[in-house]
Amino acid sequence: MIQTIIIILIIILGGLAGYRERSLSSNGAIAAVLVGVAVFFGFGVKGLLLLGLFFITSSLWSKYKSSAKKEIEEKLAKGATRDWRQVVANGGFAALISIIYYYQQDLVWLIGFIVCLASSNSDTWASEIGTLSKRKPVYIRTFKPIEKGTSGAVSLLGTTAAIFGSMLIAFAGVWLFHLQIVHFFVILLFGFLGNIIDTLFGAYYQQVYICNICGIETEKNVHCQTPAKRIKGYHLVDNDMVNFLSGSIAALLAMIVIYFVTR
Repeated sequence: MIQTIIIILIIILGGLAGYRERSLSSNGAIAAVLVGVAVFFGFGVKGLLLLGLFFITSSLWSKYKSSAKKEIEEKLAKGATRDWRQVVANGGFAALISIIYYYQQDLVWLIGFIVCLASSNSDTWASEIGTLSKRKPVYIRTFKPIEKGTSGAVSLLGTTAAIFGSMLIAFAGVWLFHLQIVHFFVILLFGFLGNIIDTLFGAYYQQVYICNICGIETEKNVHCQTPAKRIKGYHLVDNDMVNFLSGSIAALLAMIVIYFVTR
């Protein structure tokens, strides 16, 4: 009991540290604490270490060469400081799986949990590192060069970063939970697949706006302190929804594969 209280206090301190470092907004810090508590009850300290690995590395890449990303951030819906929606988009499904695993400790749920984090890490690394590429990315719908920061854009640097982002979580997950080599490749594959799904959703379904003042195309529905006009995408399908769906779908597909392989 005392150990549990101490760990929960550490999770709260971690949320406060994220807020002080401006990696989390105030509501983002609260959401992160709730996700952390859910993960702890489901997967224990090992789960928290894996979650921490995702959060720390993603935050570091978000802040890396942040001055060079200022112009691109005008196109993006969110900056380096994560709010509650971003936290839920990246960790909400993992938290849900953690709660289920608390009652039903099956390998399928464990793999789903790790894939959720691998997908989020893959996508974050692709976005944060890919925007630093010296070459323009290509749009996945036309395979023609397009401006950096555009949803659905891919680059060699970003794709490479996505693979390594998924690989890091896959390696750490297999090591922490003593899984087999086949599980490593399943997590790596579906974690990277989550990034691909995210890119496809971003290109075909995510909302894009145009600012009525400066004319920039952006993911923000308000730009230059004025409501922007939606020119593409579906209602409610914003960047957070795309992140949540891509990670959830990747995790569910991996769970289906593991279920039929192990039964």
